[in-house]
Amino acid sequence: MAIELLKRTQPETKFLAVEKLNLVYNLFTTLLIVVFFDRLNDPQSMLMGRFFIAAGTFIIIYIYTKFPSRATVLLRIVAQMSLLSYWYPDTFEFNRIFPNLDHLFASMEFDLFGCQPALLFDRVCSGLWWREAFNMGYWLYYPMIATVSFYYFFRCPKEVERCTFIIIASFFIYYIIYIFVPVAGPQFYFPVIGEDAAASGIYPELGNYFNMHPEISIAQEGKGGLFTDLVGMAQSTGERPTAAFPSSHIGVSTILIILAFRVRKWLFAILFPVFVLLCCATVYIKAHYLVDAIAGLATGVLFYYFTAWLYNRLNREGVV
Repeated sequence: MAIELLKRTQPETKFLAVEKLNLVYNLFTTLLIVVFFDRLNDPQSMLMGRFFIAAGTFIIIYIYTKFPSRATVLLRIVAQMSLLSYWYPDTFEFNRIFPNLDHLFASMEFDLFGCQPALLFDRVCSGLWWREAFNMGYWLYYPMIATVSFYYFFRCPKEVERCTFIIIASFFIYYIIYIFVPVAGPQFYFPVIGEDAAASGIYPELGNYFNMHPEISIAQEGKGGLFTDLVGMAQSTGERPTAAFPSSHIGVSTILIILAFRVRKWLFAILFPVFVLLCCATVYIKAHYLVDAIAGLATGVLFYYFTAWLYNRLNREGVV
């Protein structure tokens, strides 16, 4: 495997599909920065970040042309997918300039279900084993992305561009939604309004509250358990009051199991229990309203077929 990775190949000068996607998203959000420049907190650093991301992309492509191999192709793919950790919190820098919409989604939740499932779920399943199982599913989200992507790279190399295009394109669709639909989710909204008010159906508007108060109150802090603590650490360092509707965790995970089912049924069988736990966990840890989770399932299927169609269309036209 290592010899195959390091074996030199004939370099191709074209961009990978994921590189084109990142450059297009980079350009799109750069234009948004220009439009909203006076309303953003630190537009200069956002522009600088985009410059370095674009420059880094070209540097890695240059490295590939000097040392063409499957290893440097893998480097190009991993570099672009790792940027998701930058683009996700970046959505908050945009949507914090718009009024928060949690009061509308919390009201919708209460009207549909007569309660707040995010408040009840962890009370009904309060034991350590339940908590650890759901948190394990939530924590395995990024390993799921890596597992499917690496499987395609090593076992289905002719399909890896299509696979990674579908994943990254779907992420960017979610991120664009998050930029313009500022919903923080129960983990941010309920601590501000109070859980008693949330349980009683009282959902005040917060306006631009999260613009000045982006800190998170970890719902499971101090409860113990390996995966509970790991999820709590990830939330405390990388979470922002953004990206609640629809749930990209569920949407992208839905896409991953479709990709797994398409290539290997046993891979699907391994990932499906994790997928179920992850879907439950998004509401259990109060990251999402139940309506966010349902919308995540629906959009996951929709975005898979849309991005697959888009890839095939662009591939026929020689764009990717």
